[in-house]
Amino acid sequence: MTDAPAQRRANVIGVGLIGGSIALALRDLGWHVSGLDRDEMVHALALELNAIDAVGLDPMAEITFVATPVGGVVESVQMALDETAGVVTDVGSVKAAIAEAIVDPRFVAGHPMAGSEQDGVAGARPGLFRNATWVMTPTATTDEATYTTVRQVVRLLGAEVVSMDPAMHDAAVARISHVPHLTAATMMVMAAGAGFDNDAVLRLAAGGFRDMTRIAAGHPAIWLDICEQNRDSIVSSLNDLIGALENARSIVDRSDRDELRALLTGAREARVNLPSGIPAGLQLCEVRVTMPDVPGSIAALTTLAPEINIYDFEIAHSAEGGRGVAIMVIALHDHSAFSTKLKSQGYTSSMRKLV
Repeated sequence: MTDAPAQRRANVIGVGLIGGSIALALRDLGWHVSGLDRDEMVHALALELNAIDAVGLDPMAEITFVATPVGGVVESVQMALDETAGVVTDVGSVKAAIAEAIVDPRFVAGHPMAGSEQDGVAGARPGLFRNATWVMTPTATTDEATYTTVRQVVRLLGAEVVSMDPAMHDAAVARISHVPHLTAATMMVMAAGAGFDNDAVLRLAAGGFRDMTRIAAGHPAIWLDICEQNRDSIVSSLNDLIGALENARSIVDRSDRDELRALLTGAREARVNLPSGIPAGLQLCEVRVTMPDVPGSIAALTTLAPEINIYDFEIAHSAEGGRGVAIMVIALHDHSAFSTKLKSQGYTSSMRKLV
C-alpha cells in the first residue's frame, strides 16, 4: 500500500483580483493556499469566498506569488524569501526595477497579461489566466530549477509562458498597456470636459467610444506606482504617440485621402492580425442583433447558440436607452443556422463578413 501524495502548498501575498484568481485556480487544482493581505478585512472575505484555506504565510509552501501593487513588491518578495523555503515570483506589470532589486536564485519576476474591470478578491475568478500570456523575466541570478518550477505552476493555471528581458518587457508593456490606459483616461476626461453639455455627450458615447475607454474604469491607485516605476518607457511611448497623432492631424488637415486611407488600412490589418485564439484560416463574420436592454437578455440570446463558438462578444447600448445591439463574431459557416434561430425567436439581425 502506497502513501497518497502530499497536498501541494502555495502562498499568495496580496489577495486582490490577480492574487485571488491565482488562489482560486490553485485551490480548484487541489492545492492548499495560504493568503496574506495588508487589509485584515480582505482575509475574512477571501476565506468566505473559499479563495484561501488559511491566513498567513506557510513556511513550507513550494511557491509564493506576490500580487501586491508594484510599489510593495520588493518588500513582499524579500519577506517571502526570508520566511518560506520555496520559490518566489511576482505578478507586477513593471519588471526591471524589481529584477534589479531582488538578486536571489529562488526568485523570478513575472507578469500575467490578464485582468478585469472588477476590483479585489470579490472579482477574482479561477479561469482568469486561461489562454493568457504570462511573461517571465529571469536574470543571470535566477536558478534554473526556480524558473522551471514557476513555469510549470503557471502552465497549470492555463497560461502560456513567454520569457523576456526585464527592460524589454517594460518597454513593451508601456506601449501596449500603460500608454493605452493613460490615453483612455485622457479621452474620458476630454469627453466629460468643460465646454460641452456633459450629460448629452456621455449619452452619445456608445459602442466604439466605450470599447476604447473601457480600461479607464480600472482602479486608479495601482497606476500611480506603475507610472513612477516605468516612467522612462512610458514617456518614450507617449512621445511616439504624440508624434503619430500629429501626423494624423496633418493628414486630416491636408485632406490627404490617400494617406488617410493608407493609415486606416494599415491599422485595420494590424488589428485583425492580433493573436486571438481563433483557428488559423477560419472565415469569420460579425453578427449584430437588436435586443432589449434588460436583465436576462444576454442569457436568452446566447442560449440560441449552444453549439456555436462565439469568438468575440460585446454590447453596444443605445443612447436612447431601452435597447442595445449584441455584436458577436462567429464562424461564417455557422451563420445560416444561427440566423434562422434568431428569426424564429423574433430577433432582427444583420451580418457582415470579416476579411
